[in-house]
Amino acid sequence: MIPLKDNIPTRRFPVITVALIVANFAMFFLFQHATVAGHVNQAKVERFALIPYRLTHLGKDCSDQSAVFRPPLPAGVTPSSPVCEGQTVDGSQVVGVQPHNQPNALLTIFTSMFMHGGWLHILGNMLFLWIFGNNVEDSMGRPKFVLFYLLGGIVAALAQVAVQPGSTVSTLGASGAIAAVLGGYALLFPKARVITIVPIFFFFTLLELPALLVLGFWFVLQAIDASITSNVGGGGVAYFAHIGGFVFGLLTIKLFASRYDPNYEHPNRLPVY
Repeated sequence: MIPLKDNIPTRRFPVITVALIVANFAMFFLFQHATVAGHVNQAKVERFALIPYRLTHLGKDCSDQSAVFRPPLPAGVTPSSPVCEGQTVDGSQVVGVQPHNQPNALLTIFTSMFMHGGWLHILGNMLFLWIFGNNVEDSMGRPKFVLFYLLGGIVAALAQVAVQPGSTVSTLGASGAIAAVLGGYALLFPKARVITIVPIFFFFTLLELPALLVLGFWFVLQAIDASITSNVGGGGVAYFAHIGGFVFGLLTIKLFASRYDPNYEHPNRLPVY
């Protein structure tokens, strides 16, 4: 299901939601040097995306060029230092991205939050952020929404790292932070109506569905895919980040959302407070 529009108007222009969308596209074009075909600078991904192993082994990091794969090993280098994404083994040495050329692993939690792997990745994320982010921003005000969004992204990243702490594969995308927005929206506006593209066999149709159904279906898909990928040893999508972000949104939205008008929202929301 692909959501296109909801029926909840906002009381003021969603400045932060638009700013976040602009920031993501700016990173995509100006920082990742995305092309019309959607290709991005892979060196940027390898350096600034989040690699779980780097976060769980602070001070140790991935292998470097001195990591010879036969004794004797140079001082301070152990065979357990893995080859991360962006590195390859050339004979007895590791070549490619070197630890001293990478930012601090903690910083990559934030840089990866604004990076994407291609057109489908960024367009899908920004569509969800535009449809659901404006109302969540409206419910809490701009400063709180910035904090809510960033904390959601951090929790999402840590959830993925907790499940795959030794992964040496890059993780990037705004979907974890946006999942927090979806979780908050699901609790604030479960009865909102969302115009959605729904595939039926080989055809597509437009249906107006309750937000709780659309977002609940999305969450169930993430849980199923997370179960599948964990059983087969991994996958290309950080499903546990999606789950972690969504749960964060559900659990914390009451702490952030306070700007609501019962007369304005009553027809479209349940009394969740």
